[in-house]
Amino acid sequence: MSAASRAESTASRAANSSALEALTRAGFIGYGIVHLLFAWLALQIAFDKPAAEGDQSGALMTIAQQPLGKFLVVAIAVGLLAMAIWQLSEALIGHRSEQGKSRVFERIASAFRTVVYAYFAWTAWKVFKGVPQSAADTQQKKTQDLLTSGGGRAVVIIAGLALAGLGIGLVIYGLKKAFAKHLKPMPPHTRKVAMRLGAAGYSAKGIAYGIAGVLFVVAGATYDPAKARGLDAALETLRGQAYGAVLLTLVALGIAAFALFCFLQSKYRKV
Repeated sequence: MSAASRAESTASRAANSSALEALTRAGFIGYGIVHLLFAWLALQIAFDKPAAEGDQSGALMTIAQQPLGKFLVVAIAVGLLAMAIWQLSEALIGHRSEQGKSRVFERIASAFRTVVYAYFAWTAWKVFKGVPQSAADTQQKKTQDLLTSGGGRAVVIIAGLALAGLGIGLVIYGLKKAFAKHLKPMPPHTRKVAMRLGAAGYSAKGIAYGIAGVLFVVAGATYDPAKARGLDAALETLRGQAYGAVLLTLVALGIAAFALFCFLQSKYRKV
């Protein structure tokens, strides 16, 4: 058996594991909790009362500070790791109902989700271990190092353009309700709610990532690493605009909608 065949066989066994499915569905609940707190942090910024960084790492640190919070954080880490393994198997052998370019796109999307879920699982684990984990500070420091190195400015700008492109893609993905094909059959009323939550949630996340991407481009163009603080800087920038509090409140509500959509996915997502 070739190495490729062995890898496919391993991925297939993982994809068909009932234990992995159960952990993945639990992972969606954890992912929803993180985004619900992320939405709350965004509201705090909207009303000029920030309690922690306005991103997912800030949400995880907020959870860890609560009674039994570290237990919940490690449970979220396990669920997110299961989601990463599931998406890795999808990237390797999945999406067989799709054909041609559509399947290629879905497998690339699954590869990207693998990285995202694995990153958040690692972040949750570091929070559980008590290691200070400021995503915004880390991004700013890495950007500063890049801007002082040869060719680093171009890397920062390209990363910003990619992040902005991701934001636009998420908005389109949400508005077109492209996520619908990944859901199992459900009662008509539940499906109607899921469509609205998914559309609002993906659009809100897309707006936040899009602004973060633009700020990375600005950081590279102006040699200002303070702009490259990810979602936290994006939310702060949005707050500083005319009617910023209103706009940021709408984004926060959209992120909360995504959290509720994650809860629905824990039952209705095809895994």
